[in-house]
Parts: sequence; C-alpha cells; structure tokens
Amino acid sequence: MTQLINNIWQANESNFEHLALAVFNFQYQNNTIYKQYVDAINCNVSNVQSLVDIPYLPIQFFKTHNIICNNFTPEIIFKSSGTGNSGYSKHLIAQKELYIKSFTNGFKQAFGEAKNYLILGLLPNYVEQGDSSLVYMVNYLMQQSAYPQSKMYLYNMQELAQTLQWAQQQNIPTILFGVTYALLQFAEKHPMQLPTITIIETGGMKGRGQELTREILHQKLSNAFSVKNICSEYGMTELLSQAYSLEQEIFTPSNTMKILVRDLYDPFDVKLTQKGGINIIDLANIYSCSFIATQDQGAVFSNGNFTITGRLDNTDMRGCNLLV
Repeated sequence: MTQLINNIWQANESNFEHLALAVFNFQYQNNTIYKQYVDAINCNVSNVQSLVDIPYLPIQFFKTHNIICNNFTPEIIFKSSGTGNSGYSKHLIAQKELYIKSFTNGFKQAFGEAKNYLILGLLPNYVEQGDSSLVYMVNYLMQQSAYPQSKMYLYNMQELAQTLQWAQQQNIPTILFGVTYALLQFAEKHPMQLPTITIIETGGMKGRGQELTREILHQKLSNAFSVKNICSEYGMTELLSQAYSLEQEIFTPSNTMKILVRDLYDPFDVKLTQKGGINIIDLANIYSCSFIATQDQGAVFSNGNFTITGRLDNTDMRGCNLLV
C-alpha cells in the first residue's frame, strides 16, 4: 500500500491508467460504500480494464454516506458550504498529509513554489464556515510564503485594497484567492490598477447574486483591476487535487487528477474526451473514493485539459441515484 501511495505522486500520462486501476481494486476491496455501489450497478470488476470501465460514484453520496476506506478514522473532516437545499457534503480525510501533499504539488505545477508569493485570501463565507478544505489549503500556502503580510481577509476590503496597492508598487509577486461574490463586491468598491497581481477566483456566488458565466465574470474582474487574465481554481470538498486555469477558462489538472465525460442520458457511457457530465479521477483520494461523477458539465480535450460550462440539476443525474 505504501508503494502505491508513493507511486501516485509520480503519476503521468503513461502510468496514470495503471495507477487508477490499482486504486480501483484497492477501493473496491476496502471501501464498503463504494463496493456496494459497484455491485448494485452489476459491474463485473474483472471487466474493468480501462479508465472508462471504472464505475464513478455519484457525488451526492458524500452528502448521504461516510465515504472512507474500512478501518480508518478521519484525522480531519471537511464540509461544503451547503448553500443548496440538499445539505452539505462531507469528506472524511484519513490522512491530512495526503491533502497537503496533493494541493502543494498542484499549486507548484501551476504557479511554482508558494514561498515566492505574497498570498492573500478573500474567502469570507468559507472562513466563517470553519471546516472548509479551501481555507485549509490557502492558509497552509500562506504559511509557506516568505512574505509575513500574507493574510486571510473577511470583510475588511479597504485593508485588502491597501495591501494590494503596496504589493503592486513594490513589485512583489502576489496571488489573491477569492470567492466569486466577494471578488465582485471588491471590484465594485475598490477598482484599481493591478496588472501584475494574480487573481484566482474559486467560484461560487453562494446565493448572493446572479450566477455569471466564467467569461462574463472574468471580463468584469479584468476591467476592474486592469488584469489581462483572471485565473481560476477548480476544486471541491470531495477532492484532494485541484486544477487551475491560467487563461481562456481552460483548466489543467494536476498530475494526480484526470477528467472524463459521461453521456448526460446514460451515466455509464464514459469517454476520455467529448462534451458531457464531468467525471473525475483523483488518485489522492485513495482512502475515500477516487472516482466521482460530479454535477458539473463541460468538455475534455485530447491533451487532458478541460472547460466547465455549467451545472446539472439532480434530474440530470439519471441512473445515478442507487443507494442514495
């Protein structure tokens, strides 16, 4: 088992399928809920020979079940914001070091070492929630920063504006993580020239306004801050790995993560590329579930990069309600 975990961090295009199949066999044998799901859909595990053969657990299971491999007690539990009517998801993390290693690797692949950046956070509702995986990640990255001014902000936007202006004037490489609605409020109250600042929106209006397409959102933020590109982070409570978009709303997953698509009318028809519902393989989820059918829809390209085009409602998760 230790060797499999070590190999996960070395995942690449040539060995990803082999690693994923090894993780599938481990989770089928050791994760009771996942095994029940695989058996309930009459999947013959001996026929699982490729990524598209693997059963993908509907993401709603994280709201209704404790998804963790047998004989493990969680070191930490992350919860979603629970803004919808169906409650919040919870992710039981058997070893938080796996999460730390996963998100630090993903950040490094996209931006380099965290120590080289002043890192700021504008994630008020997540901070107030108290058990957010996103806040855990950003706080940890701040701790790695060589700049003591790295800080999480709630509603003190005037102070944030002053810090960003100072960083811009001092030519300090700076990253601002922000939830969508808070970034929009900040842009409205404090438009300014920040051409060298990296702004990463993490999604989410959280019921605080009209949902915007990512294209419109990025245009509003770009205009407000005179930034050429707005970056995005694609992650969720149910994942330990992330993907980042540096431009044009195209995401690149970290090496422990792969995106596939499923037919909207047949959730068991999975393809490596095309448009449809988004399925995710997250090898870092080795002690929970690495194979998740999300409620997002989008497109996956031949190089493995992807776009997110919207959300599916529960009625679109046809055939995925077994055991829920």
